[in-house]
Amino acid sequence: MTSHDSFGALRRLGLMATCTLLAAGPITQAAHADTAYPTKPVKFITGFPAGGPLDILGRALAEPLQKELKQPFVVDNRPGAGGNIGADLVAKSPADGYTVLLTIDTTFTINPHVYASMPFATKDLKPLMIFSSSGLTFGVGPSVGAKTLPEFVTQSKSEASTFGSAGNGSPGHIAAEIFSTATGARITHVPYKGNAPAVMALLSNEVQAGILATPGLLPHIQSGKVRPLAVTGRQRSPLLPQVPTVGELGLKDLEFEVLYLAMVPAATPEPVMQTLRKALQSAMALPEIKSRLATLDMVALGETGNAAVEHLDASSVRYGKIVKSTGMKVD
Repeated sequence: MTSHDSFGALRRLGLMATCTLLAAGPITQAAHADTAYPTKPVKFITGFPAGGPLDILGRALAEPLQKELKQPFVVDNRPGAGGNIGADLVAKSPADGYTVLLTIDTTFTINPHVYASMPFATKDLKPLMIFSSSGLTFGVGPSVGAKTLPEFVTQSKSEASTFGSAGNGSPGHIAAEIFSTATGARITHVPYKGNAPAVMALLSNEVQAGILATPGLLPHIQSGKVRPLAVTGRQRSPLLPQVPTVGELGLKDLEFEVLYLAMVPAATPEPVMQTLRKALQSAMALPEIKSRLATLDMVALGETGNAAVEHLDASSVRYGKIVKSTGMKVD
């Protein structure tokens, strides 16, 4: 089953669950009403290391959620395999709302296309909320003469450019492949073990370019060691408001955003999801959370339900085509 089919199936499952609830009648509904949630701590499983954007976002949300729902929200980092380890843990957890996955969309929109096998099925999890999106910054090192993105495109058509990324199958990797596919530029991808090593490779001229997370590039842009040519989001970065988007430069096909979201086991009851969604929506509206999103280079979305499913579905279809055309794989 493709990722597109899997997310489409979630909509059908949701309708079936609704019909089942209605058929169950007043007794079942009364039982749900009598069952308080939450009655114990809720665990946020993050599929990426401590100190990263997801970890920071999760800890920022935990405090207002605890205040509203009167239970602790604990962040538990389970990094590895592009988020697959954490996602697998949540997919196999009880569907009771006490184990929630915090992740980025690539675990579901890229990984199924590049990993030879996945430890869980996409249909085993469903989106609770897409919190926010973040574009990447297209940066070039000190040895690159191009001053604008169109100039760099021209340069890369005549001679292949080296691109560093945080690893095979990472957002920066597929963003570089999108750049090549959309413009006809020739690239040589060089994977590193994380965003920080990829940034250092750019600074030391090991690679000429990178489409990387903005916060990691920011101090080097401010010092003049990295030249930002564009940001890949639909909106300008709150951290680099002076840098144009790829769309503004007439290269809308290069748009690429990382989505930050919460997922729960597919069988999680809708009343539990509604409680979590309402609390998350309240938290996302707080000035301190909005400020924290800006420092993480994130634009608030707050997408839930079918809108979230369709957003992930469309991204999976798009990235699947890129992976197929470029032959991207992870061993």
